[in-house]
Amino acid sequence: MKTPYDVVIVGSGLGGLVSAVILAKEGKKVCVLEKNQQFGGNLQTFARNRSIFDTGVHYIGGLSKGQNLYQLFNFLGIMKDLNLKKMDEDGFDVISFNGDDNTYRYAQGYANFKASLVRDFPEEKTAIDAYCTKIQETCDAFPLYRLKEGAMYNSEVFRLSTKAFIDSITSNETLKAVLVGTNFLYAGDPNTPFYVHALSINSYIKSAYRCINGGSQITKLLLKELKAHGGEAYKYHEVTGFGYENGQLTSANCANGTTFYGKLFISNIEPKLTLKLVGEDKFKKSYTNRINGIKNTISAFSLYLVLKPNTIKYHNKNYYHFKSPEHVWTSQNYTQESWPESYMLSMGCKKNQSDYADNMTIMTYMRYDDVSPWCDSFNTTVNENDRGKEYEGFKAEKAEKIIAQLEKKFPNIRASILTYYTSTPLSYRDYIGCYNGGMYGYVKEANKPLHAIVAPKTKISNLLFTGQSLNMHGILGVTIGAVLTCSEILGSTYLLNKILQANNTTHIKNNA
Repeated sequence: MKTPYDVVIVGSGLGGLVSAVILAKEGKKVCVLEKNQQFGGNLQTFARNRSIFDTGVHYIGGLSKGQNLYQLFNFLGIMKDLNLKKMDEDGFDVISFNGDDNTYRYAQGYANFKASLVRDFPEEKTAIDAYCTKIQETCDAFPLYRLKEGAMYNSEVFRLSTKAFIDSITSNETLKAVLVGTNFLYAGDPNTPFYVHALSINSYIKSAYRCINGGSQITKLLLKELKAHGGEAYKYHEVTGFGYENGQLTSANCANGTTFYGKLFISNIEPKLTLKLVGEDKFKKSYTNRINGIKNTISAFSLYLVLKPNTIKYHNKNYYHFKSPEHVWTSQNYTQESWPESYMLSMGCKKNQSDYADNMTIMTYMRYDDVSPWCDSFNTTVNENDRGKEYEGFKAEKAEKIIAQLEKKFPNIRASILTYYTSTPLSYRDYIGCYNGGMYGYVKEANKPLHAIVAPKTKISNLLFTGQSLNMHGILGVTIGAVLTCSEILGSTYLLNKILQANNTTHIKNNA
């Protein structure tokens, strides 16, 4: 291991694996280090009672032929082997509210999407048209999102808040809530920039898919590609520090005593944690203060239900439910008495899916402070620790509250549960490595538009960042982020041409 790798990547989340494959395909000697039993970060799955659950990937957008994520996955060599199920084209996401017998559907394809909403809100066609136009215009302002080269040409796009725009196009409070009803996808609040909303929602409107038998297949396919190009990946290798000489990193030092030497290092772990591992004294104080001062998004509590056979029909869609339209913007500000004020429900999809579901996952917001009594404990499959009866009681109480809410929408749900499992912000912290269990990296704010955007390049010349805490989260956002990271090494024009060439599309002329 004293012969240095060209690139050492710390953390095997999607950003790390995509970066590893891109660089290995370019002939770089690459290794990936992962602390846990499973590779993949938010792509991890787990099985209970022979039922497969996703931890973070409940559906994916932009995967129809020619769309942006399709082209990226095709370039990476994994698209042809993905096992996917297209979701309901007339309603892949459904929004609902207590006291409202109507349900509001998101349909796939912009024409279908608009027609579905106009049926529910016939007086609001102008607002719905304006909304769809603005989403597409906003996405067009991000060249790499469209697999084009170029810089942002409209800096004002960062300053428009989602709520301000929605308020400007309609006064119908129910429509407003419906248009942002899937904001659990980015932990939206009234100050969330509209570009975050647009980039998150657009790809799902274009196309929406579930991963059959879970999102971990993406991890397996990326690892297969990595190894086919000579790359290496190691589980149970927790990096606890770095060697440093003459202003550069020299090695990644693991808890098990192994050392990996490298010429270049990419951190796929959260930047705040990376700075601590490297040593904050290696960076300018203004830089560390800025990174440490960025707010992390809220965390989640998840309830995983194993269902009795042939009791609940499989729904090829997701449900986003709120106590009222106003709770679309306020669910993160719950009290212990009002929790949960909203939830997202998704069903797992398996090979040869029958008419009946065998599991469902329900996610709702939970602040890290709620689990502060146990924050000094650490528990994973590798390092098992019992957090005690009080913690188990806390989780059981929260699960019961969610089931009580579910009964209002699925009256026979309680009788259909075979057993259930739960996860808290501590689970996301320990298994995924998210700072305080944050779901989506850093909070983007319209009134501080560039504050939470972290560049891949750091103040150490051979250390780069990748992952959901940089520009955008989600499968598409993190994949594009990895392309940005690798562009710092390979050149943006060169890499984008490689992606386009893999998809038999037009090359970009390098004018340099």
